[in-house]
Amino acid sequence: MQTQPRGIETVERLIAKGVAIPNPLSLDIGPEVDPDRISGDGVVIYPGCRIYGARTVISAGSRLGAEGPVTLDDCRLGPRVDLRAGSFADAVFLAGASMGPGAHVREGTLLEEEANGAHTVGLKQTILFPFVTLGSLINFCDCLMAGGTSRKDHSEVGSSYIHFNFTPDGHKATASLFGDVPRGVMLDRPPIFLGGQGGAVGPIRVGYGAVVAAGSILRADVAEDGTFVVPAPPEERRRPVTPHAYRQLPRIVANNVTYLANLAALRRWYHEVRRPFFEAQELGPLVYEGALEMLDLAVGERTKRLAAMVGHVGPDDRSRIEVRERIADVCVLFEVSGDEAGAGLPPILGQAVTGSAADYVATIRALPAEARAAGVGWLQQVVDDLCRRAAALLPSMDLFAGD
Repeated sequence: MQTQPRGIETVERLIAKGVAIPNPLSLDIGPEVDPDRISGDGVVIYPGCRIYGARTVISAGSRLGAEGPVTLDDCRLGPRVDLRAGSFADAVFLAGASMGPGAHVREGTLLEEEANGAHTVGLKQTILFPFVTLGSLINFCDCLMAGGTSRKDHSEVGSSYIHFNFTPDGHKATASLFGDVPRGVMLDRPPIFLGGQGGAVGPIRVGYGAVVAAGSILRADVAEDGTFVVPAPPEERRRPVTPHAYRQLPRIVANNVTYLANLAALRRWYHEVRRPFFEAQELGPLVYEGALEMLDLAVGERTKRLAAMVGHVGPDDRSRIEVRERIADVCVLFEVSGDEAGAGLPPILGQAVTGSAADYVATIRALPAEARAAGVGWLQQVVDDLCRRAAALLPSMDLFAGD
């Protein structure tokens, strides 16, 4: 005798409000799931799905499990999200985002409008700006990627790409920045292309318009925009292992600080520019709340990882003693002061987005050049202010001497 699935009452309520569920008896829905946080407008939940988490939100037009079972746990989905198969937990997907079968998406992940991945993609602590596209068989954890202007002109990560985010010493102060927040949010920058069968060793920074050759491993920053890179294979080297040496410690700390400063700028953008667009959507305030939560999680993850790494660095030269003694103060800058850095929202930008249509992407694309420039300058000031404060706490490291 077939037993009723867990949450049958919830399933019945969802069907009554208009959710399409072709095989209701195949679903498992936790008792903590709130049906009022699931839209009845065009939502489809295919057979074999599992939905858990009191924070889960499923907005209008979203589809779960079109190509295989989906496990969804405490995720917030904006309109028209398409999760075809896989496991998704503690993540946020904005309008039109999609993932193919075999996805493994974990905490701290935020996919903005129409960001997408093909099959068998692993993400954790990952932020993808609109239109960013990931191929298949990819591990792209601990990074932020921007660039591109549309679904036909987007930043791309080729299939079988890996972001190497774990050091031999077991540390993960390795977050990489592909593009940046101040210019990336304007949706007008050249796309970044990371060729397939390759990888990047975090933490690195890569400029807009960069093209990294397929089959190569990127180990150094590509700061200049519009650069074609064919990294040379390293020569074989053999030497004794020196744990926690971190020979490029100033660069590692500088890249972590820059990443954190960009997260602060992105949070300001959400709070002061993006919020009204969420408020115009059904269930949008709940999705907005989830997006801010992901950004806060990202800051917490990055400061934790940076402090853990710094706590083990040696030997005891002046700069390394200094960074060990002051890293807590550096981290507090981003945990406490991020919302206070730089100036306030430029009036010309605020006027351009106030009362605009509910379509966020269309509104940003239509911004006048003056508003766009003011917005970039405002967010860059947030980044620069926080970077200057961090550098002032670590004078011996001379963090941004080469920038």
